[in-house]
Amino acid sequence: MKMDINEFRPLALNDLKRPCASMREELLAAFARVLDRGWFVQGPELEAFEREFAAYCGAKNAVGVANGTDAIELALRALGIGPGDEVIVAPNAGMYTTTALVAIGAVPVYADVEERHLNLDPAAADAAVTPRTRAIVATHLYGRMANVEALREVCSRRGLVLLEDCAQAHGARHAGKRAGTFGDAAAFSFYPTKNLGALGDAGMIVCGNDETAARLRRLRQYGWDAKYHSIEASARNSRLDELQAAVLREQLPLLDARNARRRQIAERYAHVRHPAITAPDAGGDDYVAHLYVVRTPQRDALRTHLKSFGIASDVHYPILDCDQPALRGRVERAALPIATRACNEVLSLPCFPELEDAEVERVCEALACWEPA
Repeated sequence: MKMDINEFRPLALNDLKRPCASMREELLAAFARVLDRGWFVQGPELEAFEREFAAYCGAKNAVGVANGTDAIELALRALGIGPGDEVIVAPNAGMYTTTALVAIGAVPVYADVEERHLNLDPAAADAAVTPRTRAIVATHLYGRMANVEALREVCSRRGLVLLEDCAQAHGARHAGKRAGTFGDAAAFSFYPTKNLGALGDAGMIVCGNDETAARLRRLRQYGWDAKYHSIEASARNSRLDELQAAVLREQLPLLDARNARRRQIAERYAHVRHPAITAPDAGGDDYVAHLYVVRTPQRDALRTHLKSFGIASDVHYPILDCDQPALRGRVERAALPIATRACNEVLSLPCFPELEDAEVERVCEALACWEPA
């Protein structure tokens, strides 16, 4: 059926009102539970969510923090990364890891990504190691897990720490293990648009080492090992509050089903064949379709075409981390041909669990009928 572009409602990239409406009673009950208890920080909701999320991931420990960027920073601090240490990262990861490294005083070293999924290339990461390198951060971009086994091998051989950035990969699996259980620690964001999202900012760090977890609990709360007794000079106030923990507890049991719906939408999009559009691989348990990102050298023209059909899109991300104005003169700009080219081609399409089948078909039809110049 051919679309009439004058007869449809605008389609957002992500409509957060829809999941909130479908869970309204459960969310109100979670609010009431916290309000009635009168305990709003570091209480039983957080403790329960930490246990439940650790069990879901298959990790021994989970430590809630205020947001995903704090999760990256505090995880790196807990793993011993400090001023002057070099940390190898992907350059197309939205500046979040770079922000954490700058806060620590560590030095981001950007290695190129692999062509297929735009995740950090293990060979490029290996080539970027110097005597000052202490860690590699593996960002699971767009919900597709990076090649963690190869990156783990590089870290083991080189004596480096591996931190997984799982902000876009809640619930992804590889070789029977969840994202977040391959590294020395893993950072999660629960920003509202994530696959598991709070009603505000929230984050989590998972790890297998009890000493690392104990240090994380100190680092998130003033460095305390006992109330008002601080033993960590680099600590801060970064706590996941009770209301957000209660909200996340209600949503965690729905995560796998929502991820399955995301993959279903992604697979439908991937069936659209267009000579000017490169579609991502949409299958496999290691992909949870946080974002569905196509590539085209004529990105602006495709965005304009989609907009004419009321379909929102966005660019994740329009500037490489190493090219951000804030870092000018502060970091070295290596040759990054794949990341640089992709930065000018990537375009994110609507891909969230509450999309209706008719809306998915509308996006497919709009893609199929695009006639680039």
